[in-house]
Amino acid sequence: MRVPLSWLREYVDLPTTETGRDVQAKLIEVGLEVETVEPLGAGLTGPLVVGKVLTIEELTEFKKPIRFCTVDVGQANGTGEPQEIVCGARNFAVGDKVVVVLPGAVLPGDFKIAARKTYGKTSHGMICSGDELGMGDDGSGGIIVLPPEHEVGTDAIALLELVDEVLDIAVTPDRGYALSMRGVARETATAYGLPLRDPALLDVPAPNASGYPVKISDPRGCDRFTARTVTGLQPEARSPIWLKRRLQKAGMRPISLAVDVTNYVMLELGQPLHAYDRSRIEGTIGVRRAEQGEKFTTLDGANRVLDAEDLVITDDRGPIGLAGVMGGANTEIADHAEDAGTTDVVIEAAHFDAISIARTARRHKLPSEAAKRFERGVDPQAASAAAQRTVDLLVLLAGGKAETGVTEVIAPSAPRTISMPADHPDKVAGMDYGRETVVRRLQEVGCDVYGQDALTVTVPSWRPDLTEPNDLAEEVIRLEGYENLPSTLPKPPAGRGLTDRQRLHRRIGRALAGSGFVEAPNYPFIGEQVFDQLGLEPGDPKRRVVKLVNPLSDEEPALRTTLLPGLLGALRRNEGRGSHDLALFETGLVFQPREEARVAVRLPVDRRPTDEEIASLTEALPVQPRHAAVVLAGAREQAGWWGKGRPADWADAVQAARTLAAESGTELLVRQGQYGPWHPGRCAELAVVIDGAEQVIGYAGELHPRVVKALSLPARTCAMELDLDRLEDASTGVPQGPKISTFPVATQDVALVVDEDVPAADVEKILREGAGELLESIRLFDVFTGEQIGAGKKSLAYALRFRAADRTLTVDEASAARDAAVALAAERTGAVLRGA
Repeated sequence: MRVPLSWLREYVDLPTTETGRDVQAKLIEVGLEVETVEPLGAGLTGPLVVGKVLTIEELTEFKKPIRFCTVDVGQANGTGEPQEIVCGARNFAVGDKVVVVLPGAVLPGDFKIAARKTYGKTSHGMICSGDELGMGDDGSGGIIVLPPEHEVGTDAIALLELVDEVLDIAVTPDRGYALSMRGVARETATAYGLPLRDPALLDVPAPNASGYPVKISDPRGCDRFTARTVTGLQPEARSPIWLKRRLQKAGMRPISLAVDVTNYVMLELGQPLHAYDRSRIEGTIGVRRAEQGEKFTTLDGANRVLDAEDLVITDDRGPIGLAGVMGGANTEIADHAEDAGTTDVVIEAAHFDAISIARTARRHKLPSEAAKRFERGVDPQAASAAAQRTVDLLVLLAGGKAETGVTEVIAPSAPRTISMPADHPDKVAGMDYGRETVVRRLQEVGCDVYGQDALTVTVPSWRPDLTEPNDLAEEVIRLEGYENLPSTLPKPPAGRGLTDRQRLHRRIGRALAGSGFVEAPNYPFIGEQVFDQLGLEPGDPKRRVVKLVNPLSDEEPALRTTLLPGLLGALRRNEGRGSHDLALFETGLVFQPREEARVAVRLPVDRRPTDEEIASLTEALPVQPRHAAVVLAGAREQAGWWGKGRPADWADAVQAARTLAAESGTELLVRQGQYGPWHPGRCAELAVVIDGAEQVIGYAGELHPRVVKALSLPARTCAMELDLDRLEDASTGVPQGPKISTFPVATQDVALVVDEDVPAADVEKILREGAGELLESIRLFDVFTGEQIGAGKKSLAYALRFRAADRTLTVDEASAARDAAVALAAERTGAVLRGA
């Protein structure tokens, strides 16, 4: 909410010395979030005056249309002679009153004005547009054309109210009353201890039977509807300067007199209004729920298909407005034409259900100013005053006549009361306010308070957020000053520390960071088109996603089933910004829909949910395993005087998986694989043994060139992703430190020739099994292919380390273990010793 200080002073007699910064500090003290104070007209100095265009000479010898004008500025230029000015705008004519800045003036942005030669003429000043004066968009699209009644030579700085301060307030959802000058003025009056001139205190005629007919079919959706009629409006009437300027300062664009007046009253009182062209309404105005699939065109020209939950304003033809959100094109006010302009209007001031309006606005993606106010709570008692204020302004500014008929349809309701012990705010704040302070502060909010030790508080109509004693306690505390609350450090009971799972996740993060990876957390949202880019098969389980009802972005409406899209997107962005050597990682949840969809129960708010209710809610949630992923591109080791360096490759992705397995104390099985985004010849399948059965938990390697191209990634990008939860399930617990043996190790090397399609991991597993308990470790240190081996064959060289826990092994014992391992490999894979 943008609040001009000059407008605020109309309702509260602030000291003349108070600046916008002073008011900001006061409002922050009472709990409003005043983000900035914008000084309008800072650095602006005259002469800036009203001028009358006398002549216009069209200069046609240039590429764009240029006009050489003479303008009467009275005695503002010291001579009384017409001022010669070159101007490129075309929205004014001879005889128009315009705003002229003369040499010696300074415009916003330290733009100094001086006579200068341009387009073959000397221009002595400028004819100004709204943007040049820092006014914003006035709807003219060019030069400011003033009403003819303003005298030549009048000071335009004062006329256009160019010097002011505007407070920009971030209004939280529970303080909808602050989306109006009335609400902010009430807070300002309370903060300064000054009286408030309430703009809603107007003489409003009583409702009668001669008003425009209205029928409410859904009193829960619309509990109040006021209709007033004004006839005889002058179609040529325009909004006065003061009205336009207040709208501009508040961040709204002037449109036409009738629309500007309804917007002005909305900003003033917080009550959204709508003006209908009476000649375009057929029959009774009604309020009902839309029919499913019913079609309607809103003021923005969009054809909308309505939902059965949408609340609509209707006449005998059908919908004429989306209640509380936007009016319809079929009853739009016609303007700017004496023969076709609107002369009779019906003013609507209604109160709608906040939840219904919020859902409709989001469903149709129409975040209008009216909807923003209704969904935060509008004062229902202000509807009749807002309608009267609108009628008064239209009569005053457009020469209209207010009809005597007043329609007011009201659903019966009682004022909301709250019972509260007088010392309840004291207990909440830990301070002794006392009953008198509590009563005084609640009365300043607008409450009626009765009782002594037990208070009965009647809540004002403009505060729908006050529903329980804690809300009232908060009002007392904020008005007394949050800064006055005592600061007491809490003393929580001693905790049990991190769980084993939390410790594992932290160890994994530290291990990857220590390996040179940088953590890059991403949003958990994806678009389903990314699965095609990753090359996943049509039936791949990762294509089954959980979709959000109200996503932040229509392009990413689903929850991720893999971490790779986010990480690869981060890699692509960094690559595009000049970082070419990248190693990123992320650990986070992925979301997998359950086989049987369940609807979550609505948990109660008046008591603690039972364990069964919480369990049923949990069962309706998607499965959410935690994954870990890494992506690499560019150099893994930098080149320098120490060496040539090397690029990142598939082996680095595999090593990252081994690092995670080592931190969890799990034996990771690595073998050749083939899956989705990975290159079929450079992909490793990652598996673990859980309850005696092998389970695949992820993949690592180089991405497929098609995936690299589809996602615009650097060439030879590598990646790894695995399921941390299943890696943890396979672990043996916290990794144990190595036992340092006092006995020496016996090393035996063996080179085996096998068929080319035999995985090295399978040979290693067989050697480990055949060597028995004496084998301490095994490492593949060479793979060789060539003519010496033979076509279709390869040589795998392993280093085997043998050690006994209780003695020094003999050569015969180590050799026997090696021979047993080779024999088993020969039996199962056909391996033969190289050179044998």
